[in-house]
Amino acid sequence: MPKKAKNLDKSKPSKSSRKIQTLKGFRDILPEHQKFWGFIFDKVRKTAEDFSYEKIDTPIIESTKLFERTVGESSDIVSKEMFTFEDKGGDKVTLRPEITAPVARAYIEHGMLTWPQPVKLWYWGPVFRYDKPQAGRYRQFYQFGFEVLGSDSNKVDSQLIIMANNLYKSLGLDIEVQINSIGCPECRKEYIKELKEFLKDKKLCTDCKKRLEVNPLRVLDCKETKCQEILVDAPPILDNLCEPCNKHFVKVLEGLDDGGVAYVLNPKLVRGLDYYNRTTFEFYLAGEDIGSQNALGGGGRYDYLVEQLGGRPTPAIGFASGVERAIIKLKEKDIKIKDETTADVFVAQLGEDARQKSLNLFNDLRKQGIKVRQAFAKKGLGDQMEAANRVNAKYTLILGQKEIMDETIILRDMDSGIQEVIPFEKAIPTIKQRLLSVEGGLKVYSENGNGNEESKQSIDNSKEVIKS
Repeated sequence: MPKKAKNLDKSKPSKSSRKIQTLKGFRDILPEHQKFWGFIFDKVRKTAEDFSYEKIDTPIIESTKLFERTVGESSDIVSKEMFTFEDKGGDKVTLRPEITAPVARAYIEHGMLTWPQPVKLWYWGPVFRYDKPQAGRYRQFYQFGFEVLGSDSNKVDSQLIIMANNLYKSLGLDIEVQINSIGCPECRKEYIKELKEFLKDKKLCTDCKKRLEVNPLRVLDCKETKCQEILVDAPPILDNLCEPCNKHFVKVLEGLDDGGVAYVLNPKLVRGLDYYNRTTFEFYLAGEDIGSQNALGGGGRYDYLVEQLGGRPTPAIGFASGVERAIIKLKEKDIKIKDETTADVFVAQLGEDARQKSLNLFNDLRKQGIKVRQAFAKKGLGDQMEAANRVNAKYTLILGQKEIMDETIILRDMDSGIQEVIPFEKAIPTIKQRLLSVEGGLKVYSENGNGNEESKQSIDNSKEVIKS
């Protein structure tokens, strides 16, 4: 019997040739989106500099014990959402689901207790949670945050919230602060008894039934509708604060009043992590519904976290904010962000000899603090002029073989289309003079921090060259 012929149909791709795509809950950040990321990063960095915070970067992978011990085994993050696996050495490791615990670990590991206190740190980076992807929350998403370790002052609480409020305003977002105090372990004892008594016969969700046994405060953080309805009449924790915790919280609120920050008391705001105590807070866009999916960011005190990790008792407070959610709000509010890919000057060239000379001119323009772009990989002038239009260049300098022989260069005004031939040696002084006359003046980018003064002096020198 003859063998059955193999299917030679090439139209159906094999498994090995099928396209590989990003995993569920992950995504690429494309060039067209980068202006939003750069805008927020610059505002965060500027805020950190203004308030004397120093940047720290921690590994994205840590020992699983770090988060089980600090975030809490009963929390949703540890019980449901962590990316945990064994490495090749058999150690249990986790992609960080948040960054406060790693910062506390670094504080101990690097002896920051010996530094001048408080230690003020900020960070920016990805975190990972195996959760159902939702608006602004992917399985890999980005956070920026600020941490203050080594002070129990109520002034630090209010100053941190005021700083965060100002940061959101600098982004163009009008936000509202939800705030609460969950007290200390001592005053929480009586409240937990009262809360358990209130919830004793209630029909809670399956998760909350477990939480009620392990960590009753976690019930207040439940997102299930039926549990939220039950909690409407739950006793407020603020009524159970001990005198020191109550005094601390009152002082925090007075500090916010003095700083002109409007806030809303939310007695059910406990946050989703076990290490918090006393002040807790979250930020929402003004007028939006309160809920975890709408929160831009939040934080609170964690006075026992460093000690939990084996360090000396170290009071601390911090907050973190989601970058993607902030970007969503910027787009919803149609907040215009300057596209930093724009340029003041574009350098175009024709021919090999012109390419090298144009490259030297391009570098000289950069050194003078002029925002310049090029497309030297393109040979045709038409393609280069299209590139100049894409970056909204105000002027284009064009150098060809004839200009090299004549020691000249063509200066084209991109708005009017008018071209003129100028001496090559006067290209940079002329450009500076033209930019100086444009509304807004010359934007200076200096690597040594003295750009403004140097450019002013350079512009003055340029005037003399042009006159000559």
